[in-house]
Amino acid sequence: MSFWNSPNDEWFKRFFGRNRGTSWLGHNYFEDMLRDYEDFRKEMEKMFQEEFKGIETKAPKELVREYTTPEGSKVREVGPIVYGYSMTIGPDGKPRVKEFGNVKASKMGAAPILSPEREPLVDITTNDKEVKVIVEMPGVKKENIKVNAYDSSVEISTDDPQRKYHEVIDLPPEADIETAYSRYNNGILEVVFNKKQQSKPKGKDIKVE
Repeated sequence: MSFWNSPNDEWFKRFFGRNRGTSWLGHNYFEDMLRDYEDFRKEMEKMFQEEFKGIETKAPKELVREYTTPEGSKVREVGPIVYGYSMTIGPDGKPRVKEFGNVKASKMGAAPILSPEREPLVDITTNDKEVKVIVEMPGVKKENIKVNAYDSSVEISTDDPQRKYHEVIDLPPEADIETAYSRYNNGILEVVFNKKQQSKPKGKDIKVE
């Protein structure tokens, strides 16, 4: 479940479904757009503050550290807590949101779930020859990254006690998993697939009588 898919997200439609007063060349259009995004940002921050109340009480043990200070005080730390999103406008003009981090939405009215595993930020690009999956995974060692490709997806995970990542990414049907290779540099993992060769449909000449 996503924070962006609940019935309470009517405000999301409200900000991006407004009719603007002037054409895109007009001054009012850009003023309205900037005002809409600022309103969107403020209301989104308010939503997250409400959603994240009580999240620390349900943290998994992997994210909880308890210790005693030299003065004898008991200290309980929870974290890291990571949540982020990227938003783009698709070819259809509708906003598309991708979430990442270790905070997941739960059922309506319940506090979000804090997971020891993070969902990395993922992007997929294609050109005439290849499909490239780009995954942001900072803070891990190359030897701790596991990549497994299947018929229609690629699974990425890390075996790192400090930063655990896990994500299953759907692949475009034209990705050829037999040609896959990957590289990791400066916190960015790239998994590259050649595109499958499109065979031409067989035909038969038909004599005209």
